[in-house]
Amino acid sequence: MQYTTLGRTGLKVSVAGLGCGGFSRLGLGTGRSPEHAIGIIRQALDLGVNLIDTAAVYGTEDVVGAALKGVPRDSVVVCTKASKPAGDKAFTVEKVIESLDASLKRLGLDYVDVFQLHAVPPAAYDHVRDVIAPALLKEREKGKFRFLGITETAPNDPEQHMLSRAMQDDMWDTAMVAFHLMDQVARTQVFPHTIANRIGTLMMFAVRGIFARPAQLAATMQELARAGQVPAWLAETDDPLGFLVHPEGASSITDAAYRYVRHEPGVDVVLFGTGDAAHLRTNIASILKPPLPASDRAKLQELFSRLRGVGLEAPPARAS
Repeated sequence: MQYTTLGRTGLKVSVAGLGCGGFSRLGLGTGRSPEHAIGIIRQALDLGVNLIDTAAVYGTEDVVGAALKGVPRDSVVVCTKASKPAGDKAFTVEKVIESLDASLKRLGLDYVDVFQLHAVPPAAYDHVRDVIAPALLKEREKGKFRFLGITETAPNDPEQHMLSRAMQDDMWDTAMVAFHLMDQVARTQVFPHTIANRIGTLMMFAVRGIFARPAQLAATMQELARAGQVPAWLAETDDPLGFLVHPEGASSITDAAYRYVRHEPGVDVVLFGTGDAAHLRTNIASILKPPLPASDRAKLQELFSRLRGVGLEAPPARAS
């Protein structure tokens, strides 16, 4: 495993972080047992992963807590989140603090390393900054968490307006950022600010459904080509990203996607999710590989840096 420093937090973290949400939810989302999910977490720890990211809404805090029993507390960085409840018009101090306290109970921990406000839309940012964050900093003084983070709602904010603003304010220690090889907005909107202000970054969406579903990728390229957003030749093949797979390059599109994000300046941790042991090892192996060839990175920037909102949608539901 390779390790880095999570911005100004000073936390030493693995460059591969285990995400406990998404479609898989450590396997719980596909009908696997809590014991299976606990096993996935422990295998990740055995492979050197020391950052685990969960959230109240994921329904995985209990299994994370169970997996961490007996693990030295200072050997793992635990991140969780509070969301705005569905139906509520705004984040409220009372419910966010209740969420924090409930998360600590489910995790079986006295504190979490990073507590994050989850999926903050641009219209909510002023309220979150001016009302919620100050209240949370008082909870931090009580020892409930060490660092404060914020995450975006990428499909609803493709220009990343919220994070672009937030990363210029001084209360946020970390940010969860959407970035992938066809969604490169963070390169100009977010990373200059996180680098300048030493804010730790957790990357989400490195591999979305579009990269694992050839038919979806081909259909998307055809749509983009019709709109004049990508060259026509990308719509004339069933394998439009196949140029990335070659002996000196990536072994697969998924491999390319992880490596592309991992080596972008400004990236600290690449989050990945899985409920499968083999998938776990493959994901980590890709994140630990060297950068893609410079010519491939340059081609991806040339082709896709102007795109907005592509490939951010959640994968379609599947049967258990």
